[in-house]
Amino acid sequence: MSNSFRCSSPSATCRIEWRPSRWLLVALALIALLAAFSLLESEMPRLVAWPLTLLALGYGVWTIRREARRPVREFVFPGNASPVLLDGQPVEDVAIHWRGPLAFVRWKGRAGRAGRLSFWPDTLPPARRRELRLAAGQGEAAREPRVMAP
Repeated sequence: MSNSFRCSSPSATCRIEWRPSRWLLVALALIALLAAFSLLESEMPRLVAWPLTLLALGYGVWTIRREARRPVREFVFPGNASPVLLDGQPVEDVAIHWRGPLAFVRWKGRAGRAGRLSFWPDTLPPARRRELRLAAGQGEAAREPRVMAP
């Protein structure tokens, strides 16, 4: 009989917290400022350009505040066949799409309501990003495209 022990445990539960990205808020502020600047620099009559500029800035501020006030969410990816949990509630059809360091998570909740969140690099550092890849069943092999030989 062997006296060895198991070094690896079954897949562990992964808890990932989502929160609004500061990078996204800065990007939205920049877009609002550039929209206002472009309206003022266009050849539009000033009587029309100034109200539209104020409208663009107001909409930018509203969008930034809306994004900043979004509640913190918690995903739990169990290491077994249990469903993924979002804020303690089971969700179905969870899909994670990667675009470089950005992760886009989509799911279906109760009554078929769909949801989506994006993880930016400031909200999901590299170590947590790797943990999410592994927990979602998308390990290192998922990054490389598979090429079939002719």
